[in-house]
Amino acid sequence: MNEKVEKIEKYLDTLFPNPHCELIYHSDWELLIAVVLSAQSTDKRVNSVTPILFSQYPTLKDLKEAELKDLERILRPIGSFRKKAYYVKEIARRLDEDYSGVLPKDRVELESLPGVGRKTVNVVLSELYNYPAIAVDTHVERVSKRLYLAALKDSPYHVEERLMKKFSKDVWGKRHLQMVLFGRYYCKAVKPLCNDCPLKEICRRSKQEKKKNS
Repeated sequence: MNEKVEKIEKYLDTLFPNPHCELIYHSDWELLIAVVLSAQSTDKRVNSVTPILFSQYPTLKDLKEAELKDLERILRPIGSFRKKAYYVKEIARRLDEDYSGVLPKDRVELESLPGVGRKTVNVVLSELYNYPAIAVDTHVERVSKRLYLAALKDSPYHVEERLMKKFSKDVWGKRHLQMVLFGRYYCKAVKPLCNDCPLKEICRRSKQEKKKNS
């Protein structure tokens, strides 16, 4: 294994030996909707609205029959709430009417649902079924590019491809979660905690800061 990758994995295992998804959910379709809502938002913010959403509309049938304006009111704190309210209502309708309330496990079928893209599918399949996948959100992309696991010009899809080559398939899901948490709490977009980070010697941002201050 590449020495740099081994060092990164060792540190991630030290920080987050048993990482878990921080979105709150109680069913497969609740997770799907929570992940869709998390786009351009934070898990913390999503977790502030989903208990209200799912308590007021506890079934897919309830959700699909909800008034858009009522969904928008609940989802307003998370941003893009009008678009997301439409996604929630349509996802509920499709799952109820086309899949008899059973979340499909097929990637193509999942991606046919409104607001559901590759990242969302990777999260859902990995979380629910332990399917080997690496979902590239803003945290994973940022960490990957700072640690030279990906090039600055790489799209999220290309970042995913590079990470799948660098990490063993049996730990893809774990590495995804660890990188999300590392980016969320340590390697933050603003004011990252670099001083005591053992990875700063292989960090693009740290090198740039050092060069700037020299």
